Amino acid sequence: MKLNLIKQRSLWWGLSGAIILAGLIAMAISVAQLGAPLRLGLDFVGGTRLQLERECTQAENCEQPIDLAVVREVMNGQNLGNSSIQILGKDQQALTIRTKTLDVEERTQLQTALSEKIGTFDPQSAQIDTVGPTLGQQLLVSGLLALILALAGIFIYLSIRFQFDYALFAFVALLHDVLIAIGIFSILGLVLGVEVNSLFVVALLTIIGFSVNDTVVIYDRVREVIKLSPGEHINQIVENAVNQTLGRSIITTLTTVLPLVAIFLFGGETLKYFALALMIGFTAGAYSSIFIASTLLALWRTSTGKSQLLPVTESVIEAEFSDEG
Repeated sequence: MKLNLIKQRSLWWGLSGAIILAGLIAMAISVAQLGAPLRLGLDFVGGTRLQLERECTQAENCEQPIDLAVVREVMNGQNLGNSSIQILGKDQQALTIRTKTLDVEERTQLQTALSEKIGTFDPQSAQIDTVGPTLGQQLLVSGLLALILALAGIFIYLSIRFQFDYALFAFVALLHDVLIAIGIFSILGLVLGVEVNSLFVVALLTIIGFSVNDTVVIYDRVREVIKLSPGEHINQIVENAVNQTLGRSIITTLTTVLPLVAIFLFGGETLKYFALALMIGFTAGAYSSIFIASTLLALWRTSTGKSQLLPVTESVIEAEFSDEG
């Protein structure tokens, strides 16, 4: 398979632009509705989260799925009407509730009221987490700081190892990957109520590490092709470099994503969306390395008059000199 990168670059850029635009619109809607571009989880905003599952060994306890309207009615009766509620599981026999910070007595009252309305819960499956608002804000700030420092470090490293324009477009590709991951999770937050927690920040850090590795491989091959054919046009150099590394990029991405698919399907609620974030980011990372970073570099070199690193005559003289040596 041989890609025509340069001729079809408007297609690649258009596809990325459409996905990023949809994500930005979702983030704007989310800010208007939730006060943040993403639906922030308990880790960041603080509060109490209860995850409860029906005791299905009891007769007639799980005949019907949990009714969200009934749960909402109970929450209103406990003066917790603003809480976030999600019904979980294929059979809809479990639910998770995120609400303001509750003490032990308030949690007990809530669980008792829910049990009276929707059935007995399995005490072994109950999960209760409480995070203070101060700690939540600290986690959010620390996560954002880690992300900014990682991006800055990668930019400095690429500027030293390659050249400034290489580093700039690799950085653009990293922003592309992060925006796609955040945008899709913003859409999921609006449509399905998916929340992001500290694992999402870990996923973003992992994504930029994976993405920059793929970009570095392609840039290394670009430099090798330039050395072999210094008089060749940058468009052809980039196409040759990408096509030579295409198989490696695809195989690396597939072998990384396949275990994540297994985690997403069978890893449970805790790891489900962490694996999904990595799948989205790794796929976007491979795409941006192949179709975004490389084509932007070619366009920049062409527009700045550096489409040929050395004149053809100069490269011929160098080749003759090396043959004589």
